[in-house]
Amino acid sequence: MEIAYLLGNRCGYLQGDAGQLNTLSLQFSTSDCSLLPYNHYWITSKGIVTPRGVISGAVEVKEGIIVSIVKEEDWQGNSKRGQIIDYDEAVIMPGLIDVHAHLDDPGRAEWEGFPSGTKAAAAGGITMLIDMPLNSFPSTVSVETLRLKLEAAEKSIYVDVGFWGGLVPENAFNASSLDALLSAGVLGLKSFMCPSGINDFPMTNASHIKEGLSVLAKYRRPLLVHAEIQLDSENYLEDDANDPRHYSTYLKTRPPAWEEAAIRELLTLSKDTRIGGPAEGAHLHVVHLSDSGSSLQLLKEAKRSGDSVTVETCPHYLAFSAEEIQDGDTRFKCAPPIRDAANKEALWKALLEGDIDMLSSDHSPTVPELKLLNEGNFLKAWGGVSSLQFVFPVTWSYGRNYGVTLEQLALWWSERPAKLIGQDSKGSIEVGKHADIFVWEPNTDFELNDDLPIYLKHPVSPFQCRYPTGYWLQFTQLTHLLSPGLGVDS
Repeated sequence: MEIAYLLGNRCGYLQGDAGQLNTLSLQFSTSDCSLLPYNHYWITSKGIVTPRGVISGAVEVKEGIIVSIVKEEDWQGNSKRGQIIDYDEAVIMPGLIDVHAHLDDPGRAEWEGFPSGTKAAAAGGITMLIDMPLNSFPSTVSVETLRLKLEAAEKSIYVDVGFWGGLVPENAFNASSLDALLSAGVLGLKSFMCPSGINDFPMTNASHIKEGLSVLAKYRRPLLVHAEIQLDSENYLEDDANDPRHYSTYLKTRPPAWEEAAIRELLTLSKDTRIGGPAEGAHLHVVHLSDSGSSLQLLKEAKRSGDSVTVETCPHYLAFSAEEIQDGDTRFKCAPPIRDAANKEALWKALLEGDIDMLSSDHSPTVPELKLLNEGNFLKAWGGVSSLQFVFPVTWSYGRNYGVTLEQLALWWSERPAKLIGQDSKGSIEVGKHADIFVWEPNTDFELNDDLPIYLKHPVSPFQCRYPTGYWLQFTQLTHLLSPGLGVDS
């Protein structure tokens, strides 16, 4: 698979308009992020992915906006004004929107940072990402800390960026503080139901979440929740046979029951989001679902009951299984954990049947020392998968084995994420929308190896490894961005 080009308009970050409830504007960075230097152009292809199916034809773009879409039988290229770029058999898709990424800036830019993170995103077909409020320092839980985040983003971004705010005990019962944060431009709030591992981002309980939903209802924005409740799983330490280098040891510490307990509690609150409920307008979004059993069933029941609820999972849960993870390979450690092969198959089934709504990266990098690669201690290593540059190729490489279509890729990675973040101008190839587009060749494969330039600050990822079958994962040969607005074929 080859991602040939990122097209589109200038990249920027979302910021609130003072005094305007539920109004956000895109503040541009100093550089144009499009790889095409034209104000007016047509792109043609035999595979344009639209909400109404894949068509052969042309897309017309003026000043970064899609102004017309023409089917092949109605297309006469020599009669059109503007530059024409023919991509032939390559696929033209809406740019991906990653709603769940940790760029760690400001305060921990040595972990990632906006320049490297957004460059890696662009290299993987992502044209917009939403940065999580934690892992940076300070966490984004107030207008003041959001300003620090905006200042960090202004340095150098290669794709559009938005921000989630944090719901924590210190602001949960302060409606004016949450109002100010939402008015300043965060797209919604994020909370943890278990310890986050970040000192200034403590966990929330049901009372905090209920208060957050009541404020979010006014703005019609979502609450994203890390849905695990810490149950008693410490008895594994009593058994000397449970070596911390064994992945199975770590897996025991975060069983599916943690996810189930959290989701069961969340769904006592999500009833408030129903039509006519006290939090109508708010929306509950469960991030990085790993448990395909009871947790998923509870979410399905809530949706049927009319709760405003969605759920995402991540490519690492769809690509890997616990049985494959070697002793000491802490690149795979994340929370909730990667579970067994049967669970992976059930996640794919749920995604294909629509019970899981969308995909995200949950890109959560750190410095290599904190992954304890030499020690291999799963219990002490940082939990997080570094993945931004790889998530789309992973989805396609594995998904085609399950019959995944181009339309489904656009739905999971573009259309539904755009709806979650309330950005009607993005997420699909339609007239009037931003020309956030990327072009790729789905049948050009090569091995992921050391020859592939990686733009992540630390190329420590489980996607860079060989499996027992002896086959390398197949990824894309990328067009690499060397500076904002500049693309060079590799």
